[in-house]
Amino acid sequence: MTALDIQISVEAEGWSSEEDLAVFATKVLDAAVDFLKREEEQPFPKMPVELSLVFTDDENIREINAEWRDKDKATNVLSFPAFPLEPGGMPGPMLGDIVIARETVEHEALELDKSFEDHLTHLLVHGFLHLFGYDHMDEEEAEEMESLETRILAVLGLSDPYAGQEPL
Repeated sequence: MTALDIQISVEAEGWSSEEDLAVFATKVLDAAVDFLKREEEQPFPKMPVELSLVFTDDENIREINAEWRDKDKATNVLSFPAFPLEPGGMPGPMLGDIVIARETVEHEALELDKSFEDHLTHLLVHGFLHLFGYDHMDEEEAEEMESLETRILAVLGLSDPYAGQEPL
């Protein structure tokens, strides 16, 4: 049995089909779950926890960012935990929501000279870790979160997205 019950919502044009996004997200997030269980001893309930993924555009994510974070600008990914969770804590039946904006992901992928899929993979992992209480508000937190992201992405065959950068 899988640890996640992933709900997909495509709310903008330009994304792949819900079915294709579900296959992609399941592959990425199952790898993240397996890694967290194995390497971080992250517990999961016996029943799958629900996770909502919203694939949208810059305008919609800008509105969400303005409403919930008082930042009136588009961003690549937003995460909204259903319940506060500390790293290593047991998630409840609903993990939370991850919202991703297509245009920002496309622009960043071009700037970073990465494929759209590789950058999207990184952002899914990043958003997923936020739901487990990981953050990057200070240097120590950023180093921990970025290390986890890098190690999970390595399992998926991707290089370190932070190579040569200071922690966020």
